Amino acid sequence: MSNLQCEMPQYNPTSREIKAILEKHKTVAIVGLSPKPQRDSHRVAKYLKENGYRIVPVNPGQKEILGEKCYPNLKAIPFPIEIVDIFRKPEAIPPIVDDAIELGARVVWMQLGLAHNQAADKARNAGLKVVMNRCIKIEHANMLK
Repeated sequence: MSNLQCEMPQYNPTSREIKAILEKHKTVAIVGLSPKPQRDSHRVAKYLKENGYRIVPVNPGQKEILGEKCYPNLKAIPFPIEIVDIFRKPEAIPPIVDDAIELGARVVWMQLGLAHNQAADKARNAGLKVVMNRCIKIEHANMLK
């Protein structure tokens, strides 16, 4: 097991900052969204869609998930993305963060169990907010329901 899989966030926004992120930003690209209903990524995307967010599936092996056009990567999305929600292995995170920065995303969100402090620092230095090792669905349900 690489040390990246055991990494813990060195910094995360406060609950108040996370609530502000969820209230302000409504377009969420979900990188690694699975078409399988039993997968966490699918349940999170379905929940977000049912709660007023525009979800944008990112999965190179799919054409459509949850009734939304699926894109092979972030760079293929032809409109602005506010939150990049990552459901990928820790070693896949740095290039995703690089794309999020390049595309002008406002937030990088690494799902529960995911943290990459070096990529997070790079994103914060580029002006993005970063949330690590938190589930966007759980945070929304706890703060805004």
